[in-house]
Amino acid sequence: MPYPNLELTSSPKPLVEHVPTTGDAPQFELTDAQKSQIVVDVIHDGDWIPKEFWSDNDGEPITDEAVWRDYVRERDWGASLVANRVAAQLGLDTFVRVNLARVLMDFGRFPGSTPKNADHLHRFAINYPFSDLLGFSQKQSVLENYYDGVSEKMEEALQGKLVKIAIHTYDQHNPSGTERPATSLMTRSISYQTSSELPAGLFDPMYPDVLAEFTADRILRDRISLTLERAQIPVAHNYPYCLPEGSLEVRYQVWSFFKALQERFCEEYPDTVDHPAYTAVWDMLLDTNLRSSQSDSLRSYLHLYRRAPEGRGSEFKAAAVAYEKVSQFCKVASTEVVDHYRYSKLRASSIAIEVRKDIACVLGPDGAPAEVKWNNINHIADNIARAVKLYFDEDRQAHLLNPNHDIGRHGPWYLQEKEVGMTWDGE
Repeated sequence: MPYPNLELTSSPKPLVEHVPTTGDAPQFELTDAQKSQIVVDVIHDGDWIPKEFWSDNDGEPITDEAVWRDYVRERDWGASLVANRVAAQLGLDTFVRVNLARVLMDFGRFPGSTPKNADHLHRFAINYPFSDLLGFSQKQSVLENYYDGVSEKMEEALQGKLVKIAIHTYDQHNPSGTERPATSLMTRSISYQTSSELPAGLFDPMYPDVLAEFTADRILRDRISLTLERAQIPVAHNYPYCLPEGSLEVRYQVWSFFKALQERFCEEYPDTVDHPAYTAVWDMLLDTNLRSSQSDSLRSYLHLYRRAPEGRGSEFKAAAVAYEKVSQFCKVASTEVVDHYRYSKLRASSIAIEVRKDIACVLGPDGAPAEVKWNNINHIADNIARAVKLYFDEDRQAHLLNPNHDIGRHGPWYLQEKEVGMTWDGE
């Protein structure tokens, strides 16, 4: 069967679409309560470039030929097909897809303009070659009208969800020529993998580095891994790369922590709700997309000790006092707030699943898909759905029923020696 939606289009589309699922009756249908807790999304399989971006900074037309090779390389061919099958087999009515083409804008990166030849872990949202072709006002439009628009719609889609499964596809080979596994599960940021901390200045220093250790419940990750391997589908973890810090999975974890911290703090200090100084602090902490110039100004005042904007000195001083009170609350109640959140059974899980493009599709000489390998897609997607169903029905329930122990209250991997011998002492 030919690949659907192969060509680029300039015809208007929903920026973020809740795509109705199609296909066979679900084999692994979740309960209604479980369905309300999960979302399946795809952010890199869009084919839409709005008309306003088909001319360059000089007003000259941008042709299909000028961007086709980059479009083919950047698009996650087959991701929507896998996501549709996973969602359908779980009994979900829709999956969520960003329709904007990744060659124009990548929502899985921080805002900015990508230089030529940047590797995929060090890119910004405006992708090459559009980062070179577009002018200032056009780039501003990409971020204000599309990046921020996706952010708003994704925040709505993720509201109240406990499990977020992002489907991606990647190339068959590494740059070295070695072959990648059929699938890979991504749950850790690249900086934590290499240095056990997030880069200084990226997010607010109040965010505990240890929370970057994983973006999803390891039981969910391992259930998916085991189920795929048992079905003869090779799986890697955080290979051949980890999540970039600008990925939705990492940003969502930071946002979720500060949202939980805000709720706890406001419960303790209800008089701070709607107070302008505290509102400014929470806006800054929750600005994980790094899009607010207002928040950036306060961030630089607090952490780079820059002068406040003219005429706003008292406002910024009040915000500094509010920030210090929130910071002290987080430090003093570290065990209760940070560790409780870290091991909370209600902490949201965000896992990215990579599937090899050549396993999902027959690829032509230019890398674009010529046919869909439905048997492969169904086999992989069905086993992902099977694993998610087992996680909700068995793994998560067993986890919820386990008594609260101390293992997670002191660090990630411990056995505590007791008088009666060695026993697990953690959640």
